Amino acid sequence: MLSGKVKWFNNAKGYGFILADGRDEDLFAHYSAIQMDGYKTLKAGQPVSFEILQGPKGLHAVNIQPVNANASTSSAQTAPSSEVENLTAEA
Repeated sequence: MLSGKVKWFNNAKGYGFILADGRDEDLFAHYSAIQMDGYKTLKAGQPVSFEILQGPKGLHAVNIQPVNANASTSSAQTAPSSEVENLTAEA
């Protein structure tokens, strides 16, 4: 698996681009290639791991997996955001 960062991702259109570490060419990223539960989305600057396939119009990132930069703070950050989502859903 390769690693890189999300250049941008448009939730409404369901695609964006990833810049692989050590490469100059942008890689197309479709929401269907994101490996995560729930709503599949990426954020600009988010570190990811992935594989590359040649598509009809260029290179595609597939098997895209978000990478937690610091696993110890990940769980601490998850709880507050889920609480906010619950409050928003109830409103």
